[in-house]
Amino acid sequence: MKYCIGFDIGGTKCAVSLGEIADGNIRIIAREETPTTNNPQETLGVLAPYVKTWVAKTGAKTAGISCGGPLNSKTGVIVCPPNLAKGWHGFAIVEYVQKEFGLSAKLQNDANACAVAEWKFGAGKGTQNMIFFTFGTGLGAGLILDGRLYSGTNDNAGEAGHIRLAKNGPIGFGKYGSFEGFCSGGGITRLAQEMALRCKKIPLCIENMGGMSAITTKKLSEAAKAGDAFARRVFLKSGEMLGKGLSIMIDVLNPEKIVLGGVFMRSSELLIPSMKKVLVREALGESLSVCEIVPAELSENIGDVAALAIADM
Repeated sequence: MKYCIGFDIGGTKCAVSLGEIADGNIRIIAREETPTTNNPQETLGVLAPYVKTWVAKTGAKTAGISCGGPLNSKTGVIVCPPNLAKGWHGFAIVEYVQKEFGLSAKLQNDANACAVAEWKFGAGKGTQNMIFFTFGTGLGAGLILDGRLYSGTNDNAGEAGHIRLAKNGPIGFGKYGSFEGFCSGGGITRLAQEMALRCKKIPLCIENMGGMSAITTKKLSEAAKAGDAFARRVFLKSGEMLGKGLSIMIDVLNPEKIVLGGVFMRSSELLIPSMKKVLVREALGESLSVCEIVPAELSENIGDVAALAIADM
């Protein structure tokens, strides 16, 4: 049995958790969170008493930190994540955690941390070569290659959302027609808006939502599952582009499993049919035949488990 501490750093809130790891399973024993302010010491200072109490009670020696990038996992510095206030930019968070709590700490970007979590405790358990896709507000990927996390030369490996899949299309990752533009929560919303503008009249499901500005991927998914033709066409297109993007990753990395979170986890039945058609057409048959594509298993507390998984690396 092993105890460890996880820090999940987000633009809206920061959370800290105490985890117990035993026999390849993880259990979150305690968790606290606080709103993220412009001052990292101030924010983490609110959580510090809990961490110190947990360390004293359990003897935990390691901590994992999950945070959006850009960051430097080697130096333990948060560089300049767009979702964090400037007060966090350049903050040496690993040094802070080591000095404040006496813990051996590691920092990873959130997509990599989630990949490790799914690999160690979720849908990718037991694999040697796995890709995890966030498929949430944006599209990021974490790569497990030959039984270890691969983060690249400067922690930018896995930024699959930046790949351009079409000359034109919804913007994602600052690029028209990108993988993220077609396959993310925000991207699907923008895709629906673009497709609606090409219709002779505003689709009924969008009128029912309250107009173009009220479109959300969740509402579109609900409409599609209820049988709305326009909403289903939106997911059909997203599924096609998902298949195209995954084909590239399969051809290049030859994974045995691809794990998708976020929108795919909640709406896989809307995406899989068109995704599979494109995969069969585009991916190398030998590589596709050994690759299983599945929804993520760690959903409700993925951020907490991700941070704890980094502590256990």
